[in-house]
Amino acid sequence: MHSRQRTTATLASSLLLATIACSKPEEPTRTSAPTPPPAAAPAPPAPAPFRIVGINLGTAITADKKVAAPAAAFAPADTIYASVTTDGAAASVPLKARWTYEGDQLVNETSQSIAPTGPAAFEFHIAKPDGWPVGKYKVEISANGTVAATKEFVVN
Repeated sequence: MHSRQRTTATLASSLLLATIACSKPEEPTRTSAPTPPPAAAPAPPAPAPFRIVGINLGTAITADKKVAAPAAAFAPADTIYASVTTDGAAASVPLKARWTYEGDQLVNETSQSIAPTGPAAFEFHIAKPDGWPVGKYKVEISANGTVAATKEFVVN
């Protein structure tokens, strides 16, 4: 009987070793690395410096201060609007419209202080209840005391 017990013990030992040899080793417990804090959002680009983009003239202005229908010729009874479009930003810009007739005869001069933060439009206008004389006119737009744009027109 000893040999049977030895055979059984050998068989049991062999099975135990085979089971151990065939079993998968335990994977080490993984710990996740701490999540890094979210990256700060990049700073928005600095606004472009202030500049006058253009002038349009017309007889009516829209709610966003743009000329409804650009024109270069007007009737004597018209109110004449100048829409000045700008771009860029500035803390304060003195904007001036100087309207002249037949060269250098001053018709009107108006100023406003603006503080644009991006694309914008600003409005100037002239009106003469008894009618404009027929002839050539010009509007000069100045920013910070420097002429930035001009537009010629006629009244006929």
